[in-house]
Amino acid sequence: MSHTVVVLATLDTKSEEADYLRTQIESLGGTALIMDMGVIGEAHTRADVGRIEVAAAADEDLAVLLDNATRESVGPIMVTGATRLLLQLIEQGKAQAVLGIGGTQGTSSCTQVMQSLPYGFPKLMVSTVASGDTAPFVGIKDITMMFSVSDLLGLNSFTQRILANAAAAAYGMSLVEGAAQSEVPADDNDAKNNNRPLIAMTNLGVLTEGATYAIELFRQAGYEVVVFHAVGSGGRAMEQLMREGVVKAVFDYALGEIADDVYGGLRAGGPERLTVAGSLGLPQVICPGGAEHLGLFVEPNVVPAKYEAHRYVFHSPVIFVPRLNREEFVRVAEEICARMRSTTKNAVFMLPLQGVGRYSIPGGPLHDPEGDSAFFEKLKAGLPSSIEIVEMDAGAEDPVFVEEAVKRLVNMLDATLG
Repeated sequence: MSHTVVVLATLDTKSEEADYLRTQIESLGGTALIMDMGVIGEAHTRADVGRIEVAAAADEDLAVLLDNATRESVGPIMVTGATRLLLQLIEQGKAQAVLGIGGTQGTSSCTQVMQSLPYGFPKLMVSTVASGDTAPFVGIKDITMMFSVSDLLGLNSFTQRILANAAAAAYGMSLVEGAAQSEVPADDNDAKNNNRPLIAMTNLGVLTEGATYAIELFRQAGYEVVVFHAVGSGGRAMEQLMREGVVKAVFDYALGEIADDVYGGLRAGGPERLTVAGSLGLPQVICPGGAEHLGLFVEPNVVPAKYEAHRYVFHSPVIFVPRLNREEFVRVAEEICARMRSTTKNAVFMLPLQGVGRYSIPGGPLHDPEGDSAFFEKLKAGLPSSIEIVEMDAGAEDPVFVEEAVKRLVNMLDATLG
C-alpha cells in the first residue's frame, strides 16, 4: 500500500515548491496529497484538497471570507479547517505523514496544524525561520524543523536539493509502522502488551543517577517508564500526554520547573505544571528534585550581580545555577502547595531531608540545611491533607529513597489493577 504524505502549503505563493515535493514523493513510491492553505492570491498548481474545501471544514464560505480578507484574519480559519481535515485523514488511515513548507506566516500556520496532531505521527516543517528560536512553532509536539537556508520563492538547483531531502525524510518517516498512532510502539515485554499503565517520570541532570535506578526498579516490577527532561517543555509535554490518556501514572521526580516559573528561570513549566495529575486523579509520587536552585542563561562564566551573594555553581559555562536563599525557597514551597490543592487522592509527596538533588546534599556546592528545613516545614504545613507525606533521612538520589518512592507508586498501581 502506498503511504501518503500530506503537503501543507499556501499555493498562492508556494505552488512550484509544492509541485516539486509531489514529484519527489511519488518518485519514492509514495502518494502526495497537497492541501492548500492559501487565501489571498491564485493557486498555480493543482490542489488535492483546495482552499474552498479547507474553509468549508472550518464552517466558512471562502467567497465570503475573501471579501476584504487579509492573511491575518483568514489564516486562523484555514488552520482550523486544515486541522479538522488532516485529523480525519489520520483517523481513516489515509495519511501517514505531514510535510509543511513556508516562511514566517506559513510556518506559523502549518505548525499550528501540526501541534494539534497526535504524538508519533510524523511532522516535518521546511521553514525559512528554522535556524532561530523554534519554540513558538514546535511547542510541546514532536515537530521536526528543517531550515530551508534560502527563501522559498521559486525553484533552483539549490532549493530543489533541500526540498528533495525534505520529501525523502517525510516519506521515510511515513513508512514507520504505527506512524498514524499516538502511542509509542511496543514490544512483547512492555507496558502496552501486558496492559499495565505507562508511567511518566521527570528528571534533571542533578537526579540522573537516581532516575536511572528508578527506571530499573519500575521495569523489574513490570512497568514501562517514559522520562521527561524537566526544563519547561518536558513537563508540559508530560502533562499533555496525561490529558490524552497515554500516561496513567507519574513519578514527578523533578520540580525545578516550579522554581523557575516563580523566578523566571529557563526551566519554567507554566501555570498548569503540577496540577494536571491531581485534577485527573492519576496515581502520583512527587519529589521536589532540583527545586532548590534556578537555571539561568548567562554570558560564559559570568555571575549575574543579582546572585553574587547566593551560593552558586555553573551547570555549563552558559547555564548559571544559583541556590535559592531561605525566603526564596519557602516561596517555592508555597507555590507547590497552591498547585496541589486540586489533588484529592492517589498522591504521595516524598521529602529527601538530606538534599533534593546532587548539588544540595552534604558536601555539595549548594548545600544549605537551614534553607532545606524551612522548605520542608512549609510543605508539611501547606500540602492538602489528602496527600501522604513521607520524610526520609536521605538524599533524593540515594538508593533507599528511590526504592521507597518506586515502591509507593507500584503499590498504588498494583492496587488499581487488582
